[in-house]
Amino acid sequence: MRPIEQELLERAARAVELAKKGGADVAEAVASRGMHLSASVRMGEPEHLEEAGSRGLGLRVMIGKRVSHTHTNDVSDDGLRLLVEDALELARLSEEDPYAGVPDPEELHRGGDERDLQLVDPAVDSVDGARGIELALAAEAAARAFDPRIENSEGATFTRVSGARALVTSGGFEGVSRGSFASISAVPVALDDGGKRRRGHYHSAARHLADLLDPEAVGREAARRAIATLGSKKIASGEMPVVFDREAARSIIGLVASCILGGAVYRRQSFLATRLGEVVASPLLTLVDDPFIVKGHGSRLFDGEGLPSRVNTVIRDGVLETFLLDGYSARRLSSKSTASAARGASGGVSASTTNLVMKPGTLSHDELLRDTGRGLYVTQMMGFGFNAVTGDFSRGASGFLIEDGKLGAPVSEVTISLNLGEILARIDAVADDPDPRSSIITPTFRVSRMTVSGT
Repeated sequence: MRPIEQELLERAARAVELAKKGGADVAEAVASRGMHLSASVRMGEPEHLEEAGSRGLGLRVMIGKRVSHTHTNDVSDDGLRLLVEDALELARLSEEDPYAGVPDPEELHRGGDERDLQLVDPAVDSVDGARGIELALAAEAAARAFDPRIENSEGATFTRVSGARALVTSGGFEGVSRGSFASISAVPVALDDGGKRRRGHYHSAARHLADLLDPEAVGREAARRAIATLGSKKIASGEMPVVFDREAARSIIGLVASCILGGAVYRRQSFLATRLGEVVASPLLTLVDDPFIVKGHGSRLFDGEGLPSRVNTVIRDGVLETFLLDGYSARRLSSKSTASAARGASGGVSASTTNLVMKPGTLSHDELLRDTGRGLYVTQMMGFGFNAVTGDFSRGASGFLIEDGKLGAPVSEVTISLNLGEILARIDAVADDPDPRSSIITPTFRVSRMTVSGT
């Protein structure tokens, strides 16, 4: 164990010890330390450079069924004593929550799973501010040189993050997790007829520095996307097949994710809340929450309550098999935790996804387009037109018309709408091209029919 990890464990354990001595029946502490760098450029000049470190400790205590959460950036002995005093006072002033509780100690992760998920790359921290600026400049320069119609830029950015967290609970759990992350993005602007400006955006993101695309490749792809949108127009309103590219597909599955979490379910803020065990989607849809993906953005060996991580199949062949639950939402629903707890910096716990993966299909991207014939290919959605309680969905969209099985004229300023439940039910083709740049991993997929509102 590295010295920083040992220090975090000791600080968390000290907070738990003080809280127990002060009268807490339950005490759980999460101590964290991280480093962050962000380097941005615009029009060939450095624009913003920030490098910072952070540390803190969050504490959750329970006195009977009374619960409180507190946080401090002062992890000295004096700082921890003040934190514990505040936490205990807040707990005594709190209302009782009959569902408050902690996992059975026998269920806690005991360190038997030693698989290496490769979540840390020491090379990430080696990128200093000067190198970050260089990478961002290279991405923007490649974008601006791609085509003379790229006449402006909203900049390019390189970001890196790394850190460690230690969780200690009075129930007997101690664990440390570490991670690193790096990304590079570019946003060139192309000049369209009539003086309109069209943005293109692309990014690469990975836990390991070597897995990032070259900055020049990021810049060129961002510029290609900007140029491809030139001449965008509305299309006639009607019903047609809609193909969601991988990024737009991620947005759709992200909406599903918000509806399968325990908090939304027990509050009845999800249109899926009463559908467990039922067919809720096309048989082509299988969603798996997998915390064990090597280098995965959401991978982990244990959850925020100390339970050993596990793979959860949420939707299998269209059937809703489980919600993702932490201990609290499980008790509210008379169920059991799915080891899906996430713990925030303040020590609070709620259910969350890890790596939510939509099972890819067997069609290639081009085969899916050829099979579509004519329809709308969505690359971007705007707005927040989604009601999680009813499932009603309506968003602004842009992309391309699919004509004769190929991408045709660019399209903008249209609205696509359909209840999310119907969107899932009408998925009739899935490609084999999952996008690993996020903790929600989706391939291109097609919805057989949606309402498209244009001219």
